[in-house]
Amino acid sequence: MAKKALIAMSGGVDSSVAAYLMLQRGYDCTGVTLRLFDNPQENPDEKTCCSLDSTEDARSVCRRLGIPFFVYNFTESFENAVIKRFVSAYENGSTPNPCIDCNRYIKFEKLLRHAEELGFDCVVTGHYATVAYDAASGRYLLKKSVDAGKDQSYVLYPLTQAQLAKTVFPLGEMTKEQTRAIAEEQGFVNAHKHDSQDICFVPDGDYARFIEAYTQKTYPPGDFTDESGNVLGQHRGIIRYTVGQRKGLGLALPHPMYVKEKNLGANRVVLCDNAALFSRELLAGDLNLIAVSAINEPVRVSARVRYNQKEQPATVYAVDSDTIRVVFDEPQRAISKGQAVVLYQGDTVFGGATIL
Repeated sequence: MAKKALIAMSGGVDSSVAAYLMLQRGYDCTGVTLRLFDNPQENPDEKTCCSLDSTEDARSVCRRLGIPFFVYNFTESFENAVIKRFVSAYENGSTPNPCIDCNRYIKFEKLLRHAEELGFDCVVTGHYATVAYDAASGRYLLKKSVDAGKDQSYVLYPLTQAQLAKTVFPLGEMTKEQTRAIAEEQGFVNAHKHDSQDICFVPDGDYARFIEAYTQKTYPPGDFTDESGNVLGQHRGIIRYTVGQRKGLGLALPHPMYVKEKNLGANRVVLCDNAALFSRELLAGDLNLIAVSAINEPVRVSARVRYNQKEQPATVYAVDSDTIRVVFDEPQRAISKGQAVVLYQGDTVFGGATIL
């Protein structure tokens, strides 16, 4: 009997080709689109997933492939696990990554658990990464995509051993160009569809406006100061600023200044020169290790503190079972609380954690 695969289909080209490739491998496939939030003002030009048009694109591909298609309503879980965490992070001075939370709590926790209950052998997505089993260590490993420009291993670091064992990423050994070529050959309606680029529930990128509408709160103005406490002007609400930001401050300054930190208690945004944004160390918690079960001694890694950053050489030290200290060889710019630090050894994800 063929193994059963549940394909998470966003309506984009990647997940569509993932479904096709799993069929080619002999799996009994079922497609599913997750309804994650209600957006009454959908815009077909917005570069997001999860729209009504995307659902119909996924349905069209499944019809063409001859596989069943369903829509699962995960809106309540998504609100609790992703949107509320996003809002809370901004309110507490952090810079969150909701795509990581969506992967962690929705796709590879709730959906995977649902798939297991229905008798599926694995969950499949169109992420650009690969899963490999290492017989020597007895562990499942998360590895980078062969397409370095599309690699998504950074946002997948929270996956546990149990989740990796039940997850397949068919596109990890392909380039984006190869993916689109397959979609075109198969006549998929989304073969040339643009990639989703924005946070799905904030398609216009205006995080502050979304948070104010969601919370029905206003965030009062306060002082911009320099590192010595000298007042430089007034900010427009502390949720509107992120560490390293220069544009949009609304100040006429004699030289460029950047957001260094946010003092929530004083409702103050502290600005600094570019040089003061650099630091060599960070502390991170909520640790998930993939390549090993524990860090027993200092380990050499390369690390990224944001999605698009080039990996930087560093040493990681265990503070306790859930917390690490990462010391970079060279100072890094604008390390931001709430973002992920992801650790690599070669093409393998060693592990990752949330910057504290």
